[in-house]
Amino acid sequence: MTTHLAIDFGGTRSRAALFDDDMRLLRREEMPSRVVDGPEVTLRRLAALGRSLLESDTAPASIGIAAPGPLDTAAGVIIKAETLPGWSQAPIARTLSDAFDGAPAFVENDANLGALAEYRLGAGRGADPMIYLTISTGMGGGAILGGELFTGAGALAIEPGHMRLTRPDGSVRRLEELASGTALGDLARRRLRETDQPSSLRGRERVDGQAVGEAAQAGDALAQAVARQAGEWLGLGLVNLLHLFNPAAIVLGGSAATLGDLLLEPARGVMREQVLHEGFLTPNLLRLAHFKDDTCLIGAALHSKDMLARGVTPEYRS
Repeated sequence: MTTHLAIDFGGTRSRAALFDDDMRLLRREEMPSRVVDGPEVTLRRLAALGRSLLESDTAPASIGIAAPGPLDTAAGVIIKAETLPGWSQAPIARTLSDAFDGAPAFVENDANLGALAEYRLGAGRGADPMIYLTISTGMGGGAILGGELFTGAGALAIEPGHMRLTRPDGSVRRLEELASGTALGDLARRRLRETDQPSSLRGRERVDGQAVGEAAQAGDALAQAVARQAGEWLGLGLVNLLHLFNPAAIVLGGSAATLGDLLLEPARGVMREQVLHEGFLTPNLLRLAHFKDDTCLIGAALHSKDMLARGVTPEYRS
């Protein structure tokens, strides 16, 4: 049986899955990443996680790797990442390829692979152009243009979380500082310090994005106001993406997106107010991602299978 190994390597957790040639999930495992141990030890553990999915010594036909960026995807290297302190020029593709008898390994930005999975098999199926945003600790994204993953001249596109927006006080902030899960926690803690508004969050030991989301869904007025403000900032970011790409769909994934209309209704309101022309607001424009924790695994398997079919030879093997 032809199989494809998918690795989703994150700063906190790593997942591995084995897919057949029809993209059916065969087996799946996950583990803490423990990136503080450094690239050599961590990548060796990652290879062992992948090996645990194989029933014999047979190597997979391809290895797809979802990793945080920026990346040198041609060389298969993690250049650096905010979630990987101390890592620099880590040869993740070559290391994993060597661990599986030289099976070709292809690394790509995790959010880009999320976009691929949602376009091919998920909520954005057939929508072209399609933008995918993952909203969690930070904010990443990917774009499908002409049915293909768009990665830009240096294979670094797209980074919607790093769009700059100006706050009323004149300060310039990145979108992920205003509308991510981290932003929800930051804003809630500020409101708790600066107001005496009653809130169930005052009894929480840790006030982060997850706590704010749970409180908002339970009807907490302060938490709902925080979600509304983050949603309005998100709406401004989405308007910028509308004007740049005129997408048929914007698919939203990640933990913060589980807030649903508490976040999306304010975003839709700002989009209606700020959009250049109503023609940008296509039917069923904003969609919640179909896949959850396995989005990047599915995208990694699809990507590596595609590269294999195209006869692409990784740069580290040429």
